[in-house]
Amino acid sequence: MYSHILIPTDGSELSTQAVQKGVQLAKHLNARITFLFVKPDFPLPIAGEGAMLVPESREEFSQGTQEQALRILDAAMAVAQLEQVPAQTRSETSDQPYQMIIDSARAESCDLIFMASHGRKGLAGILLGSETQKVLTHCNIPVLVYR
Repeated sequence: MYSHILIPTDGSELSTQAVQKGVQLAKHLNARITFLFVKPDFPLPIAGEGAMLVPESREEFSQGTQEQALRILDAAMAVAQLEQVPAQTRSETSDQPYQMIIDSARAESCDLIFMASHGRKGLAGILLGSETQKVLTHCNIPVLVYR
């Protein structure tokens, strides 16, 4: 049925649960996995009261997000290795995670995206949207949502 599953992860509790369930699904289907972590791009400085507020340099920010990506992807790989499911990792930088998820699935020739839904509701859901919802509405690859 499915032979290559993309599992995006951000390291959150629900995303970590989705990694575990996605690995179980891949094992059941004899599929391989690509884990994806989308790093945020360097934020633009915020001007306030005449001062530019930048929390850290571009290099420090990049190093921090790379370390975060490695930590999260290593944990996902450990789950796959424990279940003896073939897997690889991919880390990309983008301000539009949903688009990077779709682009990565296409680039890796994945035939299923398995992802968590953080389930924002009410005003937060309307204002912030949902990366999962955006993937669902912009992607022609099947998406299985874990809640």
